[in-house]
Amino acid sequence: MMKKEKNTGRKKRTAVLQRLVLGMTAGLLAGIFSGCTVREGDSSTYQTGEESSTKTFVFGDTTFNAENGEADINPRHDNGGWACIRYGVGETLFRFTDQMEIEPWLARSYENTDELTWKITLRDGITFTSGRNMDGEAVKECLEALVSEHDRAAGDLHIAEITAEGMTLTIRTEIPVPTLINALADPYACICDVRAGVTEDGIVQGTGPYRAVSLTPDTSLELVKNEDYWNGEPKLDEITVRTITDGDTLTMALQSGEIDAAYGIPYLSYPLFENDGYTFTGCATSRVFFGAMNFESGITGDPAVRKAIAMGIDKEGFVEGLLDGNGYAATGVYPDSFAFGGDAVTAEGYDPDGAAQVLEDAGWTDEDGDGLREKDGTPLVLRWLTYPSRQELPLLAEAAQAMLGEIGFRVEIINTADHNRLRSDSSAWDIYVSAMVTAPTGDPEYFFTYHCLDSSDSNDGHYHSDRLEELAEEMARTFDVQRREELAVEMQQTILDDNAYVFCSHLRMSMIAKAGVTGLTAHPCDYYEITVDLDYE
Repeated sequence: MMKKEKNTGRKKRTAVLQRLVLGMTAGLLAGIFSGCTVREGDSSTYQTGEESSTKTFVFGDTTFNAENGEADINPRHDNGGWACIRYGVGETLFRFTDQMEIEPWLARSYENTDELTWKITLRDGITFTSGRNMDGEAVKECLEALVSEHDRAAGDLHIAEITAEGMTLTIRTEIPVPTLINALADPYACICDVRAGVTEDGIVQGTGPYRAVSLTPDTSLELVKNEDYWNGEPKLDEITVRTITDGDTLTMALQSGEIDAAYGIPYLSYPLFENDGYTFTGCATSRVFFGAMNFESGITGDPAVRKAIAMGIDKEGFVEGLLDGNGYAATGVYPDSFAFGGDAVTAEGYDPDGAAQVLEDAGWTDEDGDGLREKDGTPLVLRWLTYPSRQELPLLAEAAQAMLGEIGFRVEIINTADHNRLRSDSSAWDIYVSAMVTAPTGDPEYFFTYHCLDSSDSNDGHYHSDRLEELAEEMARTFDVQRREELAVEMQQTILDDNAYVFCSHLRMSMIAKAGVTGLTAHPCDYYEITVDLDYE
């Protein structure tokens, strides 16, 4: 195997991708330019001065929808915690620095007294937006409700018992959980007032700088300033989070002044905002575009087919062409910046001629010369399942369709918002391509427990490896950081050797705002967006 992509035949093969990129770019920009114009002057949605003292802000986001598991902001419901923490409603006991190091947030300190026991001291003087004081009992109630309602949280935390005394919380786990503090920084662990309940539309009462007052799924979330916020004074009076799933529509909304800032602008639209009227905030993240192979498929169940797919996708061409450089080609699960990242593992390099030979040797041949390979009467048709809310995923599908078509595949793209239902049906797809932050808690265990094990809720392709299961068991009980990193490397290499997953590109996460917006800062974990510092000058 090769980590670096081979040059053999690359210029000839990537000509197809280059033509595809040019066509997509021209079409995208033509559609945007024909549909909108840039407004001159101040297009702020604020109302200030004599007419009104209310300071408002509108934030557009492509990902705040049920398709991404964010139908509401209830942390105990699916991925609702992401919206809860991103939009300034909820906070966690611990959080991550810009270097992805763990630090106290609602907690003041913690102590690991033995392998099963964690003692957490909470900050004084914090209240929920319900008006209730946050103390040990309130946090206990929240975490107990979390593990009873959220399967992934229960599986991560393994809580046996929680006791509370004043501002001290003691958690005893069923088994050693080395990553407990990291898990308590996961969005699902946003601390909310359980006694205040959850409204019918999925609103909770948290401790953040803003309080949610109304929520319409897949449409909008209305926030107001938390007058009693514990960590400074919020600068804005009202915030509207608008769900705009189409990237071109989001682009036009920011250009026309309908919104003040945006998350999810298509990379190919970035040149439209490279002027003094807008500001960018961005950083590298562990979010990766990757494909999970379906091991119950007659196509991707074949090791030769999986290997050919891994060898047949030009990752660097995708990053340079369709991501416009806003990312970098992926080798494994994690970016090179991680100690256990891409530099530590090897994967199949781009080699379309070699991929064609792998298929040929495995009996996938094109006997009738129509460009489509067959084996024992079965055509080499790859059903590529993906979804539209991550704007570049459909572009990756079209690029792969062209590239894999050159070596004898016919790629049928299933690009649908209904992907969560379809991926649970093993008969409906051969490769499922999605985007995921692979190390949102700064620890390598997350990805494997989420995707790759027999017990994983999202092991959609039903992949199994005896060796991976053994390594995962060791990681689950290992507290030593260096050994965890070594295990992460070996676990990555195991799934790469099996070509169980193909990792295409890690992303640079960016938000774009109108000039004058301050306090909107991209973060490596992709959690923290609307904070107490958000303002408009």
